[in-house]
Amino acid sequence: MTRPLRLHPDRLFPADPTTRGIARALYEGVKNLPIVSPHGHTDPAWFARNEPFADPAQLLIVPDHYVFRMLYSQGVPLEALGVPSVDGSPVETDSRAIWRQLAENYHLFRGTPSRMWLDWVFAEAFGIDVRLEAATADHYYDVIDAALKTDAFRPRALFERYGIELIATTESPLDPLDHHAAIRASGWGKRILTAYRPDPVTDPDDPDFAANVRRFCATAGEDAGTYAGYLAAHVFHRARFRAAGATSTDHGHPTARTLWLDRADIEALYARVMAGGTADEAETFRAHVLTEMAAMSVSDGMVMQLHPGAMRAHNAAVLARFGKDKGADIPVQTEYVRALKPLLDRHGNDPRLTLIVFTLDEDTYSRELAPLAGHYPCLRLGPPWWFHDSPEGMRRFREAATETAGFYNTVGFNDDTRAFLSIPARHDVARRMDCGFLARLVAEHRLEQDEAHEVAQALSYDLVKAAYKL
Repeated sequence: MTRPLRLHPDRLFPADPTTRGIARALYEGVKNLPIVSPHGHTDPAWFARNEPFADPAQLLIVPDHYVFRMLYSQGVPLEALGVPSVDGSPVETDSRAIWRQLAENYHLFRGTPSRMWLDWVFAEAFGIDVRLEAATADHYYDVIDAALKTDAFRPRALFERYGIELIATTESPLDPLDHHAAIRASGWGKRILTAYRPDPVTDPDDPDFAANVRRFCATAGEDAGTYAGYLAAHVFHRARFRAAGATSTDHGHPTARTLWLDRADIEALYARVMAGGTADEAETFRAHVLTEMAAMSVSDGMVMQLHPGAMRAHNAAVLARFGKDKGADIPVQTEYVRALKPLLDRHGNDPRLTLIVFTLDEDTYSRELAPLAGHYPCLRLGPPWWFHDSPEGMRRFREAATETAGFYNTVGFNDDTRAFLSIPARHDVARRMDCGFLARLVAEHRLEQDEAHEVAQALSYDLVKAAYKL
């Protein structure tokens, strides 16, 4: 017997009837605002080519580490989920069989944000009204597969259907940005921007670092043998990205450490890391270059994003067999007050710099990040990110950060996803949670209702456009 799938209209709102009523009224004012997605990882090729998505498994399971990490944790092999292997060794290629793995194990996602996002996609995008389980696996597959073969489910049509105003993808400086050029040349007229992610040429721990830097400099017409040539290559590629619409840079460092070395020291360090170097030298290089990136942002106006604090590819066996970004990145304790001080000493009071800082270490919200953002003009707090992109994570963020940083030193919501169809679902969760938080302030007579409406509008739309210069 199948069970119904229903999305309750008051989901995520406070249980107290008075507060829930206020939240409902606030949400009515923001639920249909355009979606601005300034920090994400959707593939620009989707929008350049506008081809149909392959099938349900290839769209919703195979590329989504939120989905397959949970299944893997319960013993479902990544091979059975069609995740490609590094060496090309066989993995499951029958998409219907992959889909059945999700259906048979869907109960594992109970209480998780992935369950909320997927149920929204199933109900709102595809109109399915029964729950996903083993008995409904084939029904789901057939409905979704048929929909994906229609023009209404091509990437550009979905972009317009869900009221998306803007998406920023994220590219390496080695990327030629051909897909972005194709989008602009197509005459479609929608805003798909890029963001400058220089990690492959700023992180000496990358096994391809030296080769990346040589290519990076060569394409800019600069000499990779000198630090001056290296910096000039950044200036060249940042300008190239700005010409493609970029307004931001994106830095995924292991720590938040910043540093400023004198010229002789950084030139010598550059030579050492290009030749190999030690782990300590790699960290020192990243720290100095992060401060260089802030100086460049002061000069060219690009908003700077920093999201440290993940130990990447913690599972060595999964890394060896399936490569990076396979659900084994794990948060670690992260310090910001001392780490950011060298950068802030140089640029923290400069109104030309916007530095948006994210964290996976929630303890730092009230102790470090909110006090920093509540003082330095350049600093803004990124929203709950990755493991904390959840109702509880959003609630904890507002409770920890608002009392010191307020609302206006935050930047609204970023969905930070490769899963295109989950973007409207994620923004809907964020709007509901913010409206619930504001409703409590109104119910406790800490905020007037007209002010709460203004803040809800700011958190859903205004702040992100201002922070990212959109």
